[in-house]
Amino acid sequence: MSALAPLIGITSGRCFAGNASVLGCCDVIIATKGSNIGMGGPAMIEGGGLGIFRPEEIGPVAVQEPNGVIDILAEDEADAVQLAKKYLAYFQGTLSVWDCADQRLLRRAIPENRVRVYDMRQLIETLADSGSVLELRPRFGTTMIAALLRIEGRPMGVIANDPKVLGGAIDSDGADKAARFLQVCEAFDIPVLSLSDTPGMMVGPEVEKTALVRHCSRLFIIGANLTVPMFSVVLRKSYGLGALAMTGGSYPASVFAVAWPTGEFGGMGLEGAVKLGYRKELAAITDPAARKAKFDEMVAAAYSQGKALNQAATYHIDDVIDPADTRRWIIAGLRSVPPAPSRTEKKLRWIDAW
Repeated sequence: MSALAPLIGITSGRCFAGNASVLGCCDVIIATKGSNIGMGGPAMIEGGGLGIFRPEEIGPVAVQEPNGVIDILAEDEADAVQLAKKYLAYFQGTLSVWDCADQRLLRRAIPENRVRVYDMRQLIETLADSGSVLELRPRFGTTMIAALLRIEGRPMGVIANDPKVLGGAIDSDGADKAARFLQVCEAFDIPVLSLSDTPGMMVGPEVEKTALVRHCSRLFIIGANLTVPMFSVVLRKSYGLGALAMTGGSYPASVFAVAWPTGEFGGMGLEGAVKLGYRKELAAITDPAARKAKFDEMVAAAYSQGKALNQAATYHIDDVIDPADTRRWIIAGLRSVPPAPSRTEKKLRWIDAW
């Protein structure tokens, strides 16, 4: 059944061994508060000589939500059923009735100060049809946001960087969450909206211990092989390999790649590029205040060169748009692509359990 029809798993209370393995095969796992999920229950653990534990100590929600096992946490069983209905509805076509927030609010969604943080989730809620956003795995892979939503009643998937976590840099868990979500969208012909604000892939000795080289490459491979349309909107930062990961491999790979006026582009973060590229020049300035002033001047020059308007003028991206027009661009993009064909067999052979 994997990739043939949406698979939804609901669990409440204890879910161990064979039950947990079936649950883990589902596209989305909805668990109620107080649930326990584990590949072995107390008897199996004790029988294996691994100690004696109460059921409540094995795979509680406090463990299974942050580690990515649980996609959606429900208050109780009734809430879980309502969430399952909401999830399933995205795979059942377009709604004729919808409304949305005043899109002019998006013009103030991102601060004028380019290093100030903002609420990406609130931005997505404003952009989408009212009440249509359903986020998956919100406490796992927190550098990325993955959610289902609607634009003028049309179902879409959205991946977005969260600037509140690591400045939007993509880590291993974030890459896994987004890559697996793209598989779900591909399997069921759900178009993808990408909202970029990333300085690139996370770097450093600690993150390399998480096998980032392999994990982030899932985004490259899956994104580059998508057949569903991807629409890319650069909200602010679009740097390095993270920029490619968020756009299906390159800006031209998307149906369109546009930016808000706050967009900025480059091979890596501006401050880091200046420090590395002009290290000798900056080191030669002995006065700390003068060195800082020169550094700020160089960063400002790099920012000016990489601004969205300059990038659009050289055909690097398709256009710079008024944030309030984002929905109009998305709808125009959806109307420009052929409708998904009626399928009598699977598009993908399976969807990764992870």
